[in-house]
Amino acid sequence: MKEAALKPVVYALFDKRTSSVQYVVSDPSMKHCAIIDPVLDFDEKSGSTATFNADQILEYIDRYSLKVAWILDTHPHADHFSAAQYLRSKTGAPTAIGDHVVEVQELWKKLYNWPDFPADGSQWDKLFAAGEGFNIGALEGRVMFSPGHTLASITYVIGDAAFIHDTMFMPDSGTARTDFPGGSAEQLWQSIQAILALPDETRVFVGHDYQPGGREPLWESTVAAQKASNTHIAKCRDAADFVAMRTSRDKTLPMPRLILAALQVNINGGRLPARESNGKRYLKIPLDALDGAKWD
Repeated sequence: MKEAALKPVVYALFDKRTSSVQYVVSDPSMKHCAIIDPVLDFDEKSGSTATFNADQILEYIDRYSLKVAWILDTHPHADHFSAAQYLRSKTGAPTAIGDHVVEVQELWKKLYNWPDFPADGSQWDKLFAAGEGFNIGALEGRVMFSPGHTLASITYVIGDAAFIHDTMFMPDSGTARTDFPGGSAEQLWQSIQAILALPDETRVFVGHDYQPGGREPLWESTVAAQKASNTHIAKCRDAADFVAMRTSRDKTLPMPRLILAALQVNINGGRLPARESNGKRYLKIPLDALDGAKWD
């Protein structure tokens, strides 16, 4: 196999507002790329939307004359809007997500009292099944089902790189919460074990960095580094330890400030609500929908 098929070029863009990391993964030999977990900017205080992050991604793609093969989301995000549809309109590339997204759609359409919403995944061009392969030029990618944080979370393994989003974070930040509707600490433990079974030298790219201690943002580690020093995994001897730790910790965490706004957009493939008769868009925010949520 060509070296380009083994080692993709990875460009990361950190969004300070949501602590999210977005990626452009490219094959330098054929100049094809995929965009992973792009952010559509939203200011909840003013209700304003913008495309600052997505336009930076487009600038990078244009600078290196890349052709976008895929626009990929790892799961329906709870802390930012997906820019998948905006980028699709600019590049013509297909959008994709894991096929278990239909379970998340079913769950959230009930919370939004949205009976006519089509919970069939048709909002994306492609739904990936666990184990399914895809190509980015000469790069070979495959999909790992990684539930726990959400019902639909997936990991993209592309060459020697794994994009693990909300499973593990950088080793000094531990692991992702599992208390969203449909989350499971038991499933997250199993998902993490599957990721840690990848070769030790696999480059691991996270979806968020919360900069513990005020350090600069980081997003790349390795499977070996996660095994050796992830602060949550190192403390847990087995699944029972992990579930106890994760459940206890999750009880102390307030909900993300954008969860009720973001899921309305993201279960719809990153589409904003349709304009109403006055030309404006409106988000529908259910009250008292997340029982037991901690206040901050």
